[in-house]
Amino acid sequence: MSNPILVALDVPTVERALTLAEQLAPAVGGFKVGSELFTRAGPDIVRRIRSTGALVFLDLKFHDIPNTVAQAVAAATHLDVQMLTIHASGGPAMIRAAELSARKTADALDRPVPLVLGVTVLTSMDADELSSVGLPSDPGKQVERLAVLAANSGLRGLVCSPLELAALRRTLPASIQLVTPGIRGPGDASADQKRTLSAAEAIAAGATWLVIGRPICTADNPRAAAEQILRSMG
Repeated sequence: MSNPILVALDVPTVERALTLAEQLAPAVGGFKVGSELFTRAGPDIVRRIRSTGALVFLDLKFHDIPNTVAQAVAAATHLDVQMLTIHASGGPAMIRAAELSARKTADALDRPVPLVLGVTVLTSMDADELSSVGLPSDPGKQVERLAVLAANSGLRGLVCSPLELAALRRTLPASIQLVTPGIRGPGDASADQKRTLSAAEAIAAGATWLVIGRPICTADNPRAAAEQILRSMG
C-alpha cells in the first residue's frame, strides 16, 4: 500500500477512537486496535472502523495452545481484520496453526488472507527480565532467533522495534513485512535515537508499516499531523 501509517487507537474511550477513525481514515493506511480498546468496546469496534473503509490491525498477541490460537485467528478473520498478532514464542506448531487458520478461513470467506504478524521480544523486556523467565539475556539475539523461527514456520510478517529493523532486514527474506511501532513525530526531540526513529528513517531502514500513536492522536489537528508525517517520507 502507498500509505504505510497505522494509527494506534490507544485512547481511553470508544467515542474518541471512532472520532479519530472518521477524521483520519482518508489520510492514513489503517488503524491498530489493541487490548485496551478491544476489551472496552468488543468486536463491534472493528466492524465500525472497517465501515470507514480503513484497514484494521488487531493487536491482541495471541499465545496459547495451537488449536486455541487457530480458533482465535479464525474469529479475527471473520471480523475482516487485515493484520493480527501472535507471540512467536508460542513455538512452531502454534505459528503454523495460526497461519494455516488465517489462510483456510480467508479462502472459505473469499477474502484476502490477513497478515499474521509474529511478536518476538516485548520492548519492555531487557536482559534482566529475559533472564528472570529463563531466556537468554541478550534481547537482540532472542529477537533474531524468534524472527527466524517465525519466518521458517510460515509467517509473512513480524512486529519489530526501530532498533531491530536493519538487523532483521539482513537476516530475513525480503518478502517479510515488518511492522514498526515507536515512531517519532516530526516535532519530537531526537535525542533518544536508540529507541525511536522518524517515519522517514524507519522506512529507509526497512519498515513496511509504521504504527504511530501519540504524535497523531494527541495533536491539535490529528489529520494535519498524519499528513505531515506522510509528506516527511518523501
